[in-house]
Amino acid sequence: MNNKRVKLGVILLYFVIYELISKSIGESLLLPSIGEVLKAFLLLAVEKTFWINVFCSLIRIFSGFILAVLAGCVLAALSYFTKFGYVLLSPLITVIRSTPVASFIILTLLWIKSGYVPVFISFLMVVPVVWGNIYEGLKTTDLKLLQMADVFGFGAWKKLRYIYSVHCAPFFTTACVTGLGFAWKSGIAAEVISMPKFSIGRRLYESKVYLETPQLFAWTLTVIALSIVAEKGIKRIFKMKAK
Repeated sequence: MNNKRVKLGVILLYFVIYELISKSIGESLLLPSIGEVLKAFLLLAVEKTFWINVFCSLIRIFSGFILAVLAGCVLAALSYFTKFGYVLLSPLITVIRSTPVASFIILTLLWIKSGYVPVFISFLMVVPVVWGNIYEGLKTTDLKLLQMADVFGFGAWKKLRYIYSVHCAPFFTTACVTGLGFAWKSGIAAEVISMPKFSIGRRLYESKVYLETPQLFAWTLTVIALSIVAEKGIKRIFKMKAK
C-alpha cells in the first residue's frame, strides 16, 4: 500500500473527526469549523501585514537556529577534545534542558529588548540538542580509524574532514531537524509572551484576547505549515549534499 495514500487518508480522517466535533459543539468561539478557519486564513493571507509578520518571525527563529547550530558544534568539539570543556558545559546543558521555556522567556525579558527575545530563546533551546548529538557523534567515532589516521600521518584537519565529519554527518542531520522543531515551538512561544511589534506570536495573542478563534486557528495553521515546509526543506538540503 502506498505510504502517501495512507498518510493522506489518515489526515482526511482527522479532518472529518475535527469537523464532526466542531458541528456537535456548534459554537465557532470554542471550536470553529474547517471552513471558518480556511476563510480566516485566506482573509489574513491577502493582507500585507500578514506576510510582514511571517517574514519577521522567520528571521528571528532562523537567526536563533543558525547561531545555535554553530555554537552547539563548537561547544561539542570543546567538550570532546578537552575534559575540562565537558565538565564545564555538561551541568549548564542539563540546567537549560530542565528549565521550563516560559521561565527563560520571562527572565530574558528583563535583560534584552522584546524583539530579540525569540532569537535568544530559539538559540537557547536548540544549543543542547546540537551539542548532545554532535558530542555523541564525536564520542562514537571508530578509534581504529583514528589510529590508522595517526599511522598515515593525518593532521587534525584531515581527521576532521575525512573521519569526524563523515561519522558525525547523520548526527548533525538529526540535530538540525530536531532542533528546528524546538526553535519553532520556543520561538513562537517567546513571541506570544514578549510580543514584538511584527510577529506571529503577537497575532496569536491578540486573536485570543479579542476572542477571534477562527483567526487564532488560522495563525496556528500558519505556524504548522511553515514548520513542515522548513523541516522538509532542511531534509532535502541534506539529501542533496549526501548525493
